[in-house]
Order: sequence, then structure tokens, then C-alpha cells
Amino acid sequence: MTFARQTWIIFRRQMRLALRNPAWVIIGLAQPVLYLALFGPLLVPLAAQIGNVNAYTFFVPGLLVQLGLFGALFAGFGLISEWREGVVEAERVTPASRTALLLGRVARDIVLLTVQGILLIALAFLFGLTGSIPGMIFGLFLTMLLGGACSASSNALALSTKSEDVLAPVLNSIALPVLLLSGILLPISLETGAPQWLVTVSDFMPIKYIVNGIREAFKGDIATLTTLWGLLWTLALFAAGLWIGTRTFRKDNA
Repeated sequence: MTFARQTWIIFRRQMRLALRNPAWVIIGLAQPVLYLALFGPLLVPLAAQIGNVNAYTFFVPGLLVQLGLFGALFAGFGLISEWREGVVEAERVTPASRTALLLGRVARDIVLLTVQGILLIALAFLFGLTGSIPGMIFGLFLTMLLGGACSASSNALALSTKSEDVLAPVLNSIALPVLLLSGILLPISLETGAPQWLVTVSDFMPIKYIVNGIREAFKGDIATLTTLWGLLWTLALFAAGLWIGTRTFRKDNA
């Protein structure tokens, strides 16, 4: 059996489980939609100050990144449940590649994230989003890669901890600083009144460059240094996430 077929079998099973309970797709989309409806209007009077003619062109890219982070970062809870039910052990006795066991699950999370991202952008148009359609597609692509990185890392951490009680606080301790320091909701810069130390700390957050790159793309400026940095950081995180996830799956099965 080829590696691609092994990955497809795992992906197909995971998708069937997800489609049996589509409420999770809605739940994962609920938080960004609430931010869109309740926080977005507060940015409209500040659009000029944050450097955008349209506040939603600035805000929606941040919500996409938030969706990519929180929509996939907690994927490991499902793996812990499968491990406890013996599903993971049943997969281990097969000759399937351990990498395929990971990639099948990551592919499922990317597909679900893509559907959620499209729905989020479509809803944003109702609120007044304007911008470049190719730029939005590019931004959705970066979100998919970021989600894949988060999904792989989450599954690796879940397989290492094997406990929701340990996984939950670890993920929350990671997600909250990233959310605040990456400028997902508001830009962190001296122009917006942020203190110098906070700007310096935020410069070490890779997600910040991804957010800025997607925002630049939404305005139609895809071929810029900002979007290039966003793409490079996304690819780096995606590669690192897959490496960590694959290494953990193989090590745990050794």
C-alpha cells in the first residue's frame, strides 16, 4: 500500500467522524464571527489611524489567523480520546506509515479550516469587507498552512502528554500570549501607542509577520516584502510542525 493511500485512508476516516458531528465546525467558527460582529464595528472609526481605508480589510486577516490558531491548536484533544479508546493502538499494529497516521489527521483539520475560512470571509463581506480577491485567496492559503502546523504540533503534544488536564493549560499558555502579542486584534506598534518593550517582544513573534503579510495581501499588495516574510514564516512553521509531529509519532511507536 502506497504512502498516499495510507494517508487517504486515515483522512477519510477522520473526515467521516467530523461530518457525523458538524457542530464542531460551527463551534470553531463561532468565536471569530462574534469578534467580527461585536469588535469589528469598534474599529470602523479607527480605520484611518490603523492605516486602512476599510477597517474590516485590516481586521478579517487577524480573524483568519486566529481561526487557524485556535481551530487547529486544540486538535490534539481528539487524538487523546482516540488513544484512550484504543484506536491509536489498533492503527499501530498495521503496517501503515506513522507519518501517514499524522498527515491524515492534519489534512482533515486543514479541510475543515478551509471551509471555516471561506465562510468567515463570506460573512465579512456582509459587514463591509472590501479588498483584493487574489489577496484573500493567498491569505486563506497561509491560514491553511498555519493551521496544518498547529494541528501537527497539537497532535504531537497530545501524544506526549496523553492527558487533557495537561494539554489544556499548556495550549492556553501558548495561545494567549500569541493572540495578544501578534497584533491579531490590534496592531502593536509605536504609532498605536504601544510601549517600546511590548513592540520589541512582539517582533520575536513569527505570527505577527504572518498577520501583517495577510493584511498586506488583502489590500492587493501581494508582491511585497511584508507578504514575502509572511509566506516564509508560514512555510517555516509548517515544516517545523510536521517535523515535530512526525518525530513524535515515530518516537512514541519505537
